[in-house]
Parts: sequence; C-alpha cells; structure tokens
Amino acid sequence: MPEPILSVQDLHTHFLTDNKEVPAVDGVSIELHKGEVVGIVGESGCGKSVTSLSIMQLVPNPPGKIVKGEIKFKGKNLTYATEKQMRKIRGNEISMIFQEPMTSLDPLFTIGNQLIEAIRIHQKVSKKDAKNYSIELLNLVGIPRASEVVDEFPHQLSGGMRQRVMIAMAMSCDPEVLIADEPTTALDVTIQAQILDLMRNLNKEKQTSILLITHDLGVVAEMCDRVVVMYSGKVVEEGSVREILKDPKHPYTKGLIRSLPNIRTTEQKLYSIPGTVMRPSLDQVGCRFAPRCEHSFDSCWEENPKLLKQESGRQVRCFLYDEEKSERGVTSNDKSYT
Repeated sequence: MPEPILSVQDLHTHFLTDNKEVPAVDGVSIELHKGEVVGIVGESGCGKSVTSLSIMQLVPNPPGKIVKGEIKFKGKNLTYATEKQMRKIRGNEISMIFQEPMTSLDPLFTIGNQLIEAIRIHQKVSKKDAKNYSIELLNLVGIPRASEVVDEFPHQLSGGMRQRVMIAMAMSCDPEVLIADEPTTALDVTIQAQILDLMRNLNKEKQTSILLITHDLGVVAEMCDRVVVMYSGKVVEEGSVREILKDPKHPYTKGLIRSLPNIRTTEQKLYSIPGTVMRPSLDQVGCRFAPRCEHSFDSCWEENPKLLKQESGRQVRCFLYDEEKSERGVTSNDKSYT
C-alpha cells in the first residue's frame, strides 16, 4: 500500500489543570491515504477535536501540549515544526473546517476581507481577483446574494451561513488534506446534503483526502471509506465503514449503533449507553469503558487492553477478542459477542 499522505503515530496530547495533568489524547494512531475519507466518531469529550487541533499545531499552549508521538504529512515530521513552517502548510496544504464558525470568524472584518486574506496569503493574485474568487467560492457553497454577502460582517449571517463561509475558506486553496470538525452540525438537513455533496465532489474531482470528525453515523455511512472510533482519548476500534456498521466488535461501538433510531420498530424510547465518559488520568489502570460495559470481567479492571489487529485488518481494543483473556474471564453468554 502507498505511503499515507497523513500519518499520526502514538499521539499523546495533555492538558495541565490546577490539580493534575489530563491526557486528552492518549496514544492515538491514524493514517489517511491520498483520496481517502476517514471518519472519527465518538461521544463529546472523547478527544476527536483535540486530535485534529494537534495535527494542525493549534492546541493552546498553555494549558495543552503534545508530549509524545509523531505527526507526518507527506513524509515530513510536523510534530515539532515551527510556527513559520506551519503557516505555509495550514490553509494551503492542510485546511480545517472548525466546529464553531462564530468564534472562528473575526467579527471586526467583513466576510470578503477574511476570504481575500486567506487566498492572498497562499496565492499570488491581485486583490480584485481574490475578491472575484471569494464570490465564486460563496456561490459554490450555496450562499445566496454572494456578491453582497462578501461585504457583510459575520454577525449579519445565520449560523448555517457562517459555517458555509468557513467551508469556502477551507476550500479556497485546494488543500491536499481537509480536516472537517463537525462540518454540518449547525446546518439544516437540506444544506447538510449540499455541503456533503461539495465535500464529496472535492474528494472525487481533486482527490482531496478528508478527515471527517462527526457524531453522526448517517454522515459516516454516506461519506467515509474507513472509521476510527474513539473513547476517552483512545482508539477503541478501526475498520472499513461496512465492517463497523454491519458488524461492530467493541461494546462501545455496539452501543453507539444501537442508540440510533430505527424506523422499522415501534419503540418509543431510544437506547442510551449507561453512565458517563470517564475522565482520563495518567495513572488509570484497566479499560476505560469497563464501568459502562455489561461484559466486563476481572482483566478489564486490572490491565490496559491493547489495540488488537484481526485477520481482516480491522483493529479493536477489547479483552473479548484476546483469546487468552477471554478464555479465562468471559462467561458463556459473553463469548457469543466474539
């Protein structure tokens, strides 16, 4: 298989609090190949966004810091790149659509000013050409009155319109990698479909590799080639979309899929995984999902499970798939899970 365009290996990003050091991202490894769409899914607080900010070297320091790991883009190590080096890469080769468009756009400058600046930083074009291209991009992402909106301020636009401006900005320099952090969260269903179509076309026509962070498994099913499931700062399962959605292995992934509404049933109450996400800590021992897992046994509380690679190539972090541990600790009912 060819070298990945983006490779994250054993990434550890910690945050310093008043009391202790919290590992928000704890040993995450992800690979993204040319023209591939990889989805990262999981509950809020599982480390999805911090992983993407770490790749872009945008983790606020203090209190956050990459303490270990390697981030490679086209073979170049970005882990300890200087701010000057990252400025050449951000926006030009790796772009990001942020989750909160209102806090990502400067309220003191017009939409046009912000788009023009982004274009002219990376492309040698005149201000007039950059403005014309800005209007073209706004039309492309489905913004009506683009020639007027270009002279308006962020507060004059709705949340969905601001999100589309952020997508236009991310697409302005034809990046090789696009990191999309919940790109459709603020949009209604019709606009969601338009934005996903835009991203799909970008992927198909220009072979743009996309790292899509979302909690919406419907979007994952429609857009992604592979899925990485994260829980409490760790990758708990990875595989193709078909494998993950049709035959999930990890109890957490099973719970996520089980919680989806099913139009074929008449049940009024939706399933939810019991308990809450455990706050990660450096001295924690055992599986982080064990307190919420109905299949946990002694090993789950005493040892940290490794990410096990299966014959098909998919990976799962669970003792249910460790032959030695499962034979010793899983009941007959639980073995049907494997």
